[in-house]
Amino acid sequence: MQERRQKIVEFVNRLGTVSFAQLKAAFPEVSEMTLRTDLKALDEERRLVRVHGGAKSVEVVVGTDDFLLRRELRAAPEKAQIAQKALSLLRPDMTIYLDSGSTTTALARLIPDERYQIFTSSLSCANELLRLTKARVFLPGGFLNRYSQSMCGIQPMQTIGKVNFDLALIGTTSYAEKTGFSCGMEEEAQLKRAVIAQAERSYVLMDAGKVGLTSAFTFAALEDIDGIVSDDALPDEVIAACRMRDKQVL
Repeated sequence: MQERRQKIVEFVNRLGTVSFAQLKAAFPEVSEMTLRTDLKALDEERRLVRVHGGAKSVEVVVGTDDFLLRRELRAAPEKAQIAQKALSLLRPDMTIYLDSGSTTTALARLIPDERYQIFTSSLSCANELLRLTKARVFLPGGFLNRYSQSMCGIQPMQTIGKVNFDLALIGTTSYAEKTGFSCGMEEEAQLKRAVIAQAERSYVLMDAGKVGLTSAFTFAALEDIDGIVSDDALPDEVIAACRMRDKQVL
């Protein structure tokens, strides 16, 4: 039993955040009841943190959505695939909002040198955009979240409220049918809501590993966005829910 639980802890630590479905797939020989008992015991021992629909590593700081550099190492091929797909949404002369996160940073790395107006709350995205000579890049200010390397607070909210975006590309920590798209910081959730309200079109960039999980603060339901950009492992039920609501899936 202890050996099995240690393997569960190592699996969760490696991914940072896992859904119960991922745990079942990783430990097919273990019954659901036993897995749930293991998660409860490991949570009580503070070796991991149980969350709705799965578990988080204790290395993931509660309320911060983890360190950006750590997240960049997880699902790296999937993030690269999502970034490549998201490029198809960009057109010259667009006003674009690029959200913070490891997936949007991967996209910033690929954006071609065209005429864009790009607003971003992300220092890592801004750093990747330094190479562009034709685009204008705006940082809306605010206070620094050192974990996600992003800005939030009243100042960016005020700036965002005066800008009309052609396209908003939003990151998320979690997605579940009941709770929608969510993240771990209230200030970041507020900023994401404000951006979506100001955007002609908004897409959430999300790898399939985030499906079935819930974070503390919901910032959008599926009805609030225009589509999802994901890897090829997005569950069929999420694709079906998007099609039912006439939302695009890339």
